[in-house]
Amino acid sequence: MSKISLFDDYRIILASSSPRRRDLTNQIGLKVEIIPSKFEENLPKASFPTPADYAIATAKGKASEIYNENKEAVVIGADTVVVVDNKILEKPSDAACAKSMLSELSGRSHHVVTGVCICYKDHKHTFHVETKVQLIKLSPSMIDWYIETGEPFDKAGGYGTLGKGAILVERIEGCQFNMRGLPLPRLHQELSRILLG
Repeated sequence: MSKISLFDDYRIILASSSPRRRDLTNQIGLKVEIIPSKFEENLPKASFPTPADYAIATAKGKASEIYNENKEAVVIGADTVVVVDNKILEKPSDAACAKSMLSELSGRSHHVVTGVCICYKDHKHTFHVETKVQLIKLSPSMIDWYIETGEPFDKAGGYGTLGKGAILVERIEGCQFNMRGLPLPRLHQELSRILLG
């Protein structure tokens, strides 16, 4: 029987409850166990030199928490943020917050940044990927409509490119998988380097 992925001999844990990240790992045949991290995503943003450093630190916190209980496994943690004018936007807490975020992003380019940490054999390997995104100009009624769909509330920056949010995006430059929370090509490269040499 042939292997589905190069990493079938390893126990790999995804420290995330994100259905999008789970779907992405399934898409490439990466067999993962899902153990959501309870790491609080509330690090002081101002203490990090760049948004990428913040995303990496959060990913490291998520992965480390699960790795400490599963030392024999490979643990992957990830954190995705939206960055506009060097300001980090995470998931909106309510409709007013989502409206503010979408208004700020309307008609503008910004970056989606995903920090990733892979814990294995007491080492923490980190990287980040940035994707540049341009949203269309959003009218107030379009913003209200999109908020009513319920889609903004579990997504950094208050929008996603799957589902109804796809119509909000004018242009994407860079890794499209990063937009869904896990930059697959880079993740695969890093796993290959760490596990296969």
